[in-house]
Amino acid sequence: MKVLHVTFDMRIGGTEMVIKAIIENFAQADPGVDFSLFCIEHPLGPWGQELASKGIAIESYRRHPGFDWTLIRRIRRLVQAQEIDVLHCHQYTPWVYGLIASLGTGARVVFTEHGRFYPDSRRWKRMLLNPWFARLTSAITAISGSTKQALVDYEAIKAEDVVVIYNGIAQLYSDNEEVRDIRARYGLDERHFLFGTVSRFDPIKNQTMMLRAFSQVVAEHADARLLLVGDGEERMRLETLVHALDLDERVYFTGYITDPVNYIAAMDIFLLSSLSEGTSMTLLEAMSLGKPCVVTDAGGNAEVVARAENGIVTPNDDEIAFATAMKQMVEQPDLREAFSRGALVRFNRQFSVEHMVKAYDALYKDVVSRR
Repeated sequence: MKVLHVTFDMRIGGTEMVIKAIIENFAQADPGVDFSLFCIEHPLGPWGQELASKGIAIESYRRHPGFDWTLIRRIRRLVQAQEIDVLHCHQYTPWVYGLIASLGTGARVVFTEHGRFYPDSRRWKRMLLNPWFARLTSAITAISGSTKQALVDYEAIKAEDVVVIYNGIAQLYSDNEEVRDIRARYGLDERHFLFGTVSRFDPIKNQTMMLRAFSQVVAEHADARLLLVGDGEERMRLETLVHALDLDERVYFTGYITDPVNYIAAMDIFLLSSLSEGTSMTLLEAMSLGKPCVVTDAGGNAEVVARAENGIVTPNDDEIAFATAMKQMVEQPDLREAFSRGALVRFNRQFSVEHMVKAYDALYKDVVSRR
């Protein structure tokens, strides 16, 4: 079976991480699947380059402004030349181009929705066209139940046409010596309690609310600290807010870290304050390391973090509730320990890369068998 993934690019992001994980881990599940990749943006990002170095056939194309009919012809030629069985399109725009390009070729189209804009909205053109697109598509998947519901509410796609396949990752393992070095680098000893997050600094991640909530925690727990791993357009604004809240000695910015596993391992509690999420890959990474989590009830967060099992889910954009949950984590070590155990159990039960790959393998075989 030959599968061609169509996506925007292969830069650093959740969608790209999922594609990379599928391609790299499929050999154990089904060595008979041959993957290639087409990116509708150029140049390739670092993960695309890494896959290419491993022998994966990758092509990228700089999309023209407006609707690009040349792109359709390019994808169609690839599908025909490689005799593609399954065209797996990630996100809406690749789906539209890939679906039109596949017509009459015999390739079966799979569309995966990875995330939504915030706030979400209906677009009349999509509401008219999507039911027809869906009828021509062999399978539609979403990475969370929340994302599935968004397709129903905002894209006019029937609920019975959407299958939820959660993102999955390989379990992470940390280097204890490196973890100790990281904590020592920031002057942390046993009395300090370290909250942390890993994400791009973007308004949708709502780190401003996280910082305001953390200031409430510090008012009662002076030894609390916060580690912000990442970078982005909001960094200057966040640094300004840290100074305004008089948290300069308690909040640490690391900048972008290529492999943050040891930084996550150094945290006592993982935080995610997003206004919107699909299935957060960094949240899965924290779970695989046994980290209790405090998250907002945004997108798929409440499907990953089960109440009373591996963390606390607070109402979206609720600073007081978020701060209360953080303080609860500081004050209740038995609860933290229970959530830590629960995180690993829940990860292995539902969010491992093996579960994700097995689900896509079954899906590919199903759509091909319908010929």
